[in-house]
Amino acid sequence: MPAGGSVDPSAVLAAVREHLVTHLGPDPQEASVTFLGAAPIRVLRFVEVETGLVRYASLGCSAEPMGDPSALVPDPTAPRAELSLVLRGGVDGLVRALAVLAAAPAVEGLVLTEGALVDLGEPLWPGAAFTAVVLRAPEIPDVEVGGDAAPVRVFRAVPVTHTEAAWVRLKGAAELEEAWSEAGIDVTDPARRAVNPGLTR
Repeated sequence: MPAGGSVDPSAVLAAVREHLVTHLGPDPQEASVTFLGAAPIRVLRFVEVETGLVRYASLGCSAEPMGDPSALVPDPTAPRAELSLVLRGGVDGLVRALAVLAAAPAVEGLVLTEGALVDLGEPLWPGAAFTAVVLRAPEIPDVEVGGDAAPVRVFRAVPVTHTEAAWVRLKGAAELEEAWSEAGIDVTDPARRAVNPGLTR
């Protein structure tokens, strides 16, 4: 273990991968996406044969604590996170978008938090109506990585349309979730209709 009680990035990622496999299933498919000036982000793909759900999970964001990427000495106790995204049946072309979202803390200094809206400004996959995600509470426990490092939170990234993203900016993620619930929306359906709660709700 490095001096000061901090943990090695490779040890963090190994712990997170083991945790994901324990909670989401064995033998995931795996892809890697590389960004200029940033470490590669891997995306794991877990398939639930019984339900048809496909869970995508990033692996790489949590290697370093989130915060100012230009800081000479990152705060080792700052939050760490990864992202998961669940779709019924899965889709082609999503891996790159999820990797871009997971790389945002390293590239842009973004701190991923519950309720946050992260907008790519382009379809999350070819032909998708969704251009952004809203981060919801993790569906699996946090990952304890030891040392003075914060536990890794695996936020669930839920695709949202341009209209829904505007609603989140105006009213917050909680009200959008309430609108989804009232309309009986299955947010894992890649072909779902958008909810337009109306700006006067």
